[in-house]
Amino acid sequence: MPEVTDHTPGMFWWADVMTTDAAAAKRFYQELFGWNATDNPIGDGMSYTMFDKDGKNVCALAEMSPQMQQQVPHPFWQCYVTVADVDAAAARAAELGGTIAMPPMDVFDAGRMASVIDPTGAAINLWQKGTHGGADIIGEPCALAWAELYTPDREKAGQFYTELLGWTIEESPLGSGGAYHVFVSNGANAAGMPPVQPEEVGIPPNWSPYFAVADCDETVAKAESLGGKLDFPPMEVPEVGRFTFLQDPQGAHFAIIQFAPSS
Repeated sequence: MPEVTDHTPGMFWWADVMTTDAAAAKRFYQELFGWNATDNPIGDGMSYTMFDKDGKNVCALAEMSPQMQQQVPHPFWQCYVTVADVDAAAARAAELGGTIAMPPMDVFDAGRMASVIDPTGAAINLWQKGTHGGADIIGEPCALAWAELYTPDREKAGQFYTELLGWTIEESPLGSGGAYHVFVSNGANAAGMPPVQPEEVGIPPNWSPYFAVADCDETVAKAESLGGKLDFPPMEVPEVGRFTFLQDPQGAHFAIIQFAPSS
């Protein structure tokens, strides 16, 4: 679907990166993905930078405040899932064992949001749309394509999100054994939850955005030439595509995926 006309609840429609050096991070992502950038003042000399591709919103960037930098040790990407009523969703998240990191608040007229830490420790943002629903394009090269939850306790996380967001879980067997869990919202694939690999033990629980690319290996080479780092060599998933995780020069992790040709 690449162009989005209706940001239905239950799906991830937005992501933004919180960074320690907005100017440098902006240059990196613009050069890597060919995005345009528009700075929107948000007070106290800060800006929220909207990235777009050919005039269509993709994602955003903001510099971490000194207070945030004291609380969070490194830059990070965060994912937003749309809900019909953010106040009700935040209250339900607390009932289900989540922690409200930021209570519901209005973001000008763009929408209303809350930040929640799920019972396994992963942060997620809940978004009730106002004038801003999310990305205008999804799944095409250089656009947001997927969101994935990494957690060592998939049973607890699965129970939390299915009860909070009304998702169901479908299992997709992996060639290496085990299964990849797909969160489904009203018949549409909303997000994924992979099993923890032995080398990943100890990584903090997190939600990560995936960006589609035309060529995974070329994008890796370009990212490294711009000062980014490769987390692991690109991997092939049959009938899905080729993917890997990268770090931008400031240390924020994100994933890229080259989708397999559709049959």
